[in-house]
Amino acid sequence: MTQPIKISIITACYNSEKTIGEAIASLKRQSWPNVEHVVVDGLSSDATVDIARQTLDEADVLISEKDKGIYDALNKGIKHATGDVVGFLHSDDLYAHDNVLSHVAESFADPGKGAVYGDLEYVSAIDTTKIVRYWKSGSFNQKKLKRGWMPPHPTFFMRRDLYNELGGFDLEFRISGDYDALLRYLSNGKVSVSYLSEVLVKMRVGGVSNRSLSSIMKKTREDIDAMARNDINPWFALGYKNLSKIPQFFRRHR
Repeated sequence: MTQPIKISIITACYNSEKTIGEAIASLKRQSWPNVEHVVVDGLSSDATVDIARQTLDEADVLISEKDKGIYDALNKGIKHATGDVVGFLHSDDLYAHDNVLSHVAESFADPGKGAVYGDLEYVSAIDTTKIVRYWKSGSFNQKKLKRGWMPPHPTFFMRRDLYNELGGFDLEFRISGDYDALLRYLSNGKVSVSYLSEVLVKMRVGGVSNRSLSSIMKKTREDIDAMARNDINPWFALGYKNLSKIPQFFRRHR
């Protein structure tokens, strides 16, 4: 009998004691049976590791050691993952419902499918039922990349062998490493991509990229660098990328 697709979920964390328990709980409630959780902690000084140890299963992986930032941690997670498919669940994010990974696995039942993504809700850090922004990704077309389009990285799942072939995250980036990586993967003709038209992840507002004006400026510079590296005209794509976010504050229906 064929084994069900194994999905490895990677969580990078640092001093996340307030939210990591809820993130792990949302993963443990998933209906898909064959899931591996790889938690990579950057030597937290709070109770993050203790909470993770109490809630992870025996087959899961917990690493706690100094790292060079979130993208280094995610690369470590990919290296330790053993699943057919790799996804990411940040320590302050939640899966939108209990069948997220089942729906993802159904998409990967097609052996030719390389990657899957969906929609994302930004929610209040205090009340995760309160939607602040709704990011409806839309269907994939490589031409959209030239206009600054990208899917939300927390909803992106890709086969592990493609990560091994195409590489992980570039540590030269501190904020836009996920954007650079997505451009690299999605512009590669080897990666067949599917869109799941549903909310897969709830993300609490207040991430690193929009905490302050200096962070926003640094992210803009890194976005321009990522575009240039991936043969995208930043002077055209950057404006479209930022303007496309405006409807997210008004769209509420799925």
